[in-house]
Amino acid sequence: MQLSIVHRLPQSYRWSAGFAGSRVEPIPQNGPLSDNNLVGLKLLSPDGEKAWPVMHKLSQALTDIEVACSVLECDGEPCLFVNCQDEYAATCRLKNFGVAIAEPFSGNNPF
Repeated sequence: MQLSIVHRLPQSYRWSAGFAGSRVEPIPQNGPLSDNNLVGLKLLSPDGEKAWPVMHKLSQALTDIEVACSVLECDGEPCLFVNCQDEYAATCRLKNFGVAIAEPFSGNNPF
């Protein structure tokens, strides 16, 4: 079994009008934040075609604890989208499921 590594996409998303659950669009950086904003998680490893079944397993792990999520293509890769308010529950579940979460860090605060 290969270790799965995900990271949070830098921007926030929302459901495209009329496509809730099947298509997302980025929210402009100066756009309003709401409870309906989505967080995208992208798989760093594995990638390519091998990423799709892994993302569906991760999606099932979240569904098992009743966290609503969708696996959708974003920039040619499968991404897992969850509501912003569910981000911490989702990442906690994924960590407990054996997934590594790549966290951003800066030179000023490396750890």
